[in-house]
Amino acid sequence: MPPAAFPARASVVIVGGGVMGLSSAFHLALAGVEDVVLVEKGALGEGSTCKAAGGVRALFSDEINIRLGERSLRTFEEFGTQFDQEIDLHQVGYLLLADNDETMSAFEENVELMTSLGLAARTVSVADAKRLSPLIATEDLVGGLWSPRDGHCTPESVVAGYAKAARRAGVRILTGTEVTDIEVADGRVAAVRTSAGMIATDAVVCAAGAWSADIASWAGEDLPIVPLRRQIAVTEPLGVDLTGTPFTIDFSTMFYFHGEGRGLLMGAPEATDSEGFDISRDPDWLETLAECMDRRVPALGDVGLQSGWAGLYEMTPDHNAVIGSSDVVEGFIYAAGFSGHGFLMGPAVGEVVRDLYLGKEPFVDVSPMHARRFHNAGERPERNII
Repeated sequence: MPPAAFPARASVVIVGGGVMGLSSAFHLALAGVEDVVLVEKGALGEGSTCKAAGGVRALFSDEINIRLGERSLRTFEEFGTQFDQEIDLHQVGYLLLADNDETMSAFEENVELMTSLGLAARTVSVADAKRLSPLIATEDLVGGLWSPRDGHCTPESVVAGYAKAARRAGVRILTGTEVTDIEVADGRVAAVRTSAGMIATDAVVCAAGAWSADIASWAGEDLPIVPLRRQIAVTEPLGVDLTGTPFTIDFSTMFYFHGEGRGLLMGAPEATDSEGFDISRDPDWLETLAECMDRRVPALGDVGLQSGWAGLYEMTPDHNAVIGSSDVVEGFIYAAGFSGHGFLMGPAVGEVVRDLYLGKEPFVDVSPMHARRFHNAGERPERNII
């Protein structure tokens, strides 16, 4: 990169080029903030965003998450028009399956909360679950939870749309540039050190996903975020029409699947959690996946796998994000720790980050998501992390 192309100063530096960082950059620039710079150590979206399963939903057990998810759904529904970028959105619904009465009771509470917020969610019988998702075996099920507006889309296309819009709005995007430190002077952000040079700034937005804890520590902020590997597999074509297949989740095992072209995209937790930044694919996981398939979609036991990959969740102790302005250093804003639902919340959280930077009230009160909750016994568990 020629020296003249590198910015010596920025109004705000955003660390992380996934959907969270790009959405934040776009909304800041659109609001009139000049000299917004986004720094990404690799290619845009290559961290966790483009390794996501692509689910988009408002189906959560926490009201703040429901509001963030629903707000983002509106953006996904209008993405093609607003950003001139098609994202292959399939609103085929989310279907959570219960195999015990305790889970069904939790689903009923979930429906009560979501309907009170104006969303169309309902519990369904075993027969209705089978009708909605014909591939499932139902012998051990007692019912399900159905959210018809939800679905899935293509993360890479969302990244491309936000990147184009952010650049048009004046954002400087620096890829292949690693942030190596944050300079603090007199209790506030003063600069960001990168592999390409120093950028003086009064504000930093940490949107670096699973890498956010390390970045926050440079500013003296403690974010309890742990990287957790998750693996995905895509089957070969199945020879049946999967167009309307909902995003189906076996709640007790967290095995899930949805249509992906003429095949299925499937995921499940590993038998033993693998914390850290290793995203190599573990062949032992295929045995775990096979066990989940044998339990819930046994008719697919002989189907071949065409592709797959591994990526990182960014886990917090209560499976909820940390969003807020630092109490430790002025000018440090964070939006991370989404525990598997960061991609789908990116559009709405970008709006929230904009308002936190501008000192305005966001459309939803995210103060309960502040990192201080972990020091004040204020955890608020999210059940539907998937």
